[in-house]
Amino acid sequence: QAAANPIRKVVTMLQDMQAKVTEEGKKEEDLYDKFMCYCSTNGGSLSASIETAEAKLEAVSADLKAAQERKTQTEGALAENQASKKEA
Repeated sequence: QAAANPIRKVVTMLQDMQAKVTEEGKKEEDLYDKFMCYCSTNGGSLSASIETAEAKLEAVSADLKAAQERKTQTEGALAENQASKKEA
């Protein structure tokens, strides 16, 4: 009985493989559950962040447009002042 039965070796290998696959399946299931939890809990906060950023983008765009208009007015006033200074 020093040499094990070849059929027994194959059965033992299959049982070891089954145990390994079952263990890997449990790990994958845990990872999947964590991922799904992340997706369901962070989906709302990400949507809120996107909406906030879009609103802020509109406000910043309006501020930029106003600043550009003030710059244009200031440049016009500067040109007028320089012209009147040359005339004087």
